[in-house]
Amino acid sequence: MKQLIQATIAILVVSALLFYAADALSAGGGKSGKDTLTIFNWGEYIDPDLLKQFEKETGIHVIYETFDSNEAMMTKIQQGGTAYDIAVPSEYMIEKMKEENLLVPLDKTKIPNFKNIDPYFLDLPFDDDNKYSVPYFWGTVGVVYNPKLVGNLDFSSWEDLWDPSLKRKVFLVDGAREVIGMGLNSLGYSLNSLNNEELRTATDKLITLAPNVKAIIGDEITPLMVNKEAAVALTWSGQAADMLSENEDLDFAVPKEGSNLWFDNMVIPKTSKNLDGAHAFINFMLKAESGAKNADYVGYSSPNIAAMKLMDKEVVSDKRFYPSEEQRKTLEVYKNLGPDYLGKYNELFLEFKMSIR
Repeated sequence: MKQLIQATIAILVVSALLFYAADALSAGGGKSGKDTLTIFNWGEYIDPDLLKQFEKETGIHVIYETFDSNEAMMTKIQQGGTAYDIAVPSEYMIEKMKEENLLVPLDKTKIPNFKNIDPYFLDLPFDDDNKYSVPYFWGTVGVVYNPKLVGNLDFSSWEDLWDPSLKRKVFLVDGAREVIGMGLNSLGYSLNSLNNEELRTATDKLITLAPNVKAIIGDEITPLMVNKEAAVALTWSGQAADMLSENEDLDFAVPKEGSNLWFDNMVIPKTSKNLDGAHAFINFMLKAESGAKNADYVGYSSPNIAAMKLMDKEVVSDKRFYPSEEQRKTLEVYKNLGPDYLGKYNELFLEFKMSIR
């Protein structure tokens, strides 16, 4: 009997411990409240010191999680297992999140530093009047290259990628919108084309690029370019800026035919349990000092004109990463293509991949 009582007590103790452990893990997984803020962002996309500074100024504890694709981010928010208070999706994903009622409208009276954003980056088609989103970083898609390894090519035109001298020397980012978009732009078409004939022509042209393609990869492009193991790569301007900071021999160009103008944006998901804290965080990140510090750390282009006044003039005057409004006229923001055409872009990208030997 004594052994039975001891066993029962032991079971109760273990059960209690498991209950509290599960509760603690659940809280750590994003059960935000007024004293906690759960942020969902891309990897290495914020200065960690800013998170500490925000915690110190507000007393709000920050839980920081990362994702590696817009689709992975949206799926996690759809599932609702974690109460994210802030997320940082790209422009086309904001359209999808709006359609699925996953976002909270912003209360701009709680974001006085919203005035620091360059008006050029506001009221864009993916979010009229910025009802749900605040620009975080922006950039372009272009070509990073090593002039010492490519002769006289300067990639002022997409056609340079097809030069016979680049056989097995070109790396491409693993993105259907970026690669198919590049093919479309090289022919003077919109990178949001829904014209099947244009898409077919662009894919056929990309297939003729196959002999020059060394590989289609992701983050590995950076060390390859930095270490002079690669000569040319299609990539995002922010990634190119990282490469140039580590290897001064590299250069970056956005071809004249046009390219993508992308935005990552701060939003408040419907899962948020700390709306006041979420607005406070957005306002904190829009301060001139915060924006400048974050841009210096991340290396991407800032939409914060107040922050730019505090940044290195050589950086913000670099037309490769801060193109003029005249240059931006050739750039397009990705639109939400809808499931049918998104599937078509992916199919054509796969067809192009299979042509590479």
